[in-house]
Amino acid sequence: MKKKSHIYVAGHRGLVGSAILRALKQHGFENLIVRTHAELELLDTVQVQKFFEETKPEYVFLAAAKVGGIHANNTYPADFLRENLVVQTNVIHESWKHGVEKLIFLGSSCIYPKLCPQPIKEEYLLSGELEKTNEAYALAKIAGIKTCQSYNQQYGTNFVSAMPTNLYGINDNFHPENSHVLPALLRKFHQAKLVNAESVNIWGSGRPRREFLHSDDLAAAVLFLMENYNESEIVNIGCGQDQTIKELAETIQEVVGFSGRLAFDSTRPDGTPQKILDISKIKSLGWQPAISLKEGLKQVYRWYTALK
Repeated sequence: MKKKSHIYVAGHRGLVGSAILRALKQHGFENLIVRTHAELELLDTVQVQKFFEETKPEYVFLAAAKVGGIHANNTYPADFLRENLVVQTNVIHESWKHGVEKLIFLGSSCIYPKLCPQPIKEEYLLSGELEKTNEAYALAKIAGIKTCQSYNQQYGTNFVSAMPTNLYGINDNFHPENSHVLPALLRKFHQAKLVNAESVNIWGSGRPRREFLHSDDLAAAVLFLMENYNESEIVNIGCGQDQTIKELAETIQEVVGFSGRLAFDSTRPDGTPQKILDISKIKSLGWQPAISLKEGLKQVYRWYTALK
């Protein structure tokens, strides 16, 4: 990409898209194309067609998606499947029709089988059954990967698919029901601290292991792939380290400064027992993460409390 290249960031207000937009600005890219949901409905094929005709982007970061935690995925599977399929299909198809030089599609580590070997290699895709609690979302993302690969095969496009691990950062979703585990816990601990609660209730046993990557690290990785990777095979993006949910909760408790106890609710679902990505592929290309979990949590908590 050149500094004056026309670059479209789809989903620029979300956790991933906003981090990519910040990174592009920091690197001096000038012609950044963004649209709010009110300005462009990505579910509307005609609107997306007109948008590409008018703006003619040369590069596309496809970070727009309907996302949520276990509760949201369990409650609204039809919405997660339909909306993600339609949005990604519209953007990918119009990118091909209008000669976009390169597109990066952002998937998710939930595309991998529930019980595949750890750490998860890219080659494990479609090697077993998916986690039922987010199956609809995962199937939509797998369809996005296959759409990019199919367009590359049939039309010679340069559409790359990147698979991030669990993410957190500025502009995360802190909704009490529809958020992912890390922002949900941060919100719970903050509220408990404000009222001097005796304990914080946490879903599940606390034993599942999870990997968390700061959205700014993801943005750095995505820009790196845009400049350095031109293959159809998917690429994992993670930090290469994981911890139990209990350990995560304890770290958040320390960052927030909550002095009460942790109460784990074993009647709630745990989800996948462990999920950590093998990031040897992207590391071999020359990228590695820079932000530790504790430092990242401190930054996000400062941002979160500044909003209150």
